[in-house]
Amino acid sequence: MDNHTSMFLLWEFSKIWELQIMYAALLLILYLMTVTGNLLIISAVGFDRHLHSPMYFFVMNLAMQDIGSVSVIVPRAVLNSVMNIRHISYSECVAQVLFFVFFLGSDVALLTVMAYDRYVAICNPLQYEMIMNRKSCTKMIGSVWIASFVNAALHTIATFTAPFCSNIINQFYCEIPHLLKIICSGLYVIEFGILVFTAILVIGCFFFIVHTYVQIFSAVLRIPSVQGRKKAFSTCLPHFIVITVFLFTACFANLRSKSDNPSHLDFVITIMYSIIPPMLNPLIYSMRNKDMKVALSRFLGLRAFIF
Repeated sequence: MDNHTSMFLLWEFSKIWELQIMYAALLLILYLMTVTGNLLIISAVGFDRHLHSPMYFFVMNLAMQDIGSVSVIVPRAVLNSVMNIRHISYSECVAQVLFFVFFLGSDVALLTVMAYDRYVAICNPLQYEMIMNRKSCTKMIGSVWIASFVNAALHTIATFTAPFCSNIINQFYCEIPHLLKIICSGLYVIEFGILVFTAILVIGCFFFIVHTYVQIFSAVLRIPSVQGRKKAFSTCLPHFIVITVFLFTACFANLRSKSDNPSHLDFVITIMYSIIPPMLNPLIYSMRNKDMKVALSRFLGLRAFIF
């Protein structure tokens, strides 16, 4: 098989059509919950002028990226299950890799930027408006999107440059680690190098976030007022939880060896890191945030938001 194959064969959830429909229904429910929650966050931030601040601007961008990441992989998987097919065209597979890596990389970069935003707000509050002004925030978001797209393009080009010795992908979408397993032996050196480079960048972001939050929590503990400490923690805690969920699920999924015979456990693990974090993010950001609750209640036409 050469690199000009017209299609790949994705993992089949089950030989039993009824079970495939069950899997499709589960994916569709999770997808609709993720899209609905993130659209509510985007709408609340966009329509409520009280949320027109750097922190919520970044939250809105994170919501857009989360919608993008699940939309790249879930609708196609649901369609395949309902129609009882496995194939995905070569061009669709390329597009899936490009955009999924793009949105995933954007999440990592944006969470790092959001950590810096919280650091400036807590540790340097007097200069916050000057440092995190509209122009700076726009440049940061632009840099996140551009750098993430370049990174995704490099991964995609390196992955699909080498010839494939099989067209069977043991995953319900085109995922790079599974694509590397079907590349002819010894011909994915370039992509391996890019993966190592990306891993170094991700680890660098992780240590930056950890260092930032050590300084943030140290500064918060020095605040004399109990109310002040509580308010500072409430603005940082959602972001910290989002980072923890994202890193835990991603590490758990990627440190586990890729099986040649995928099981239902592999399916659950894939959902854990590709769908669950984007689904939980709106809940995390709205649950302990009074301003977000008020904005959502106004947008939905409710007099009170009860949690």
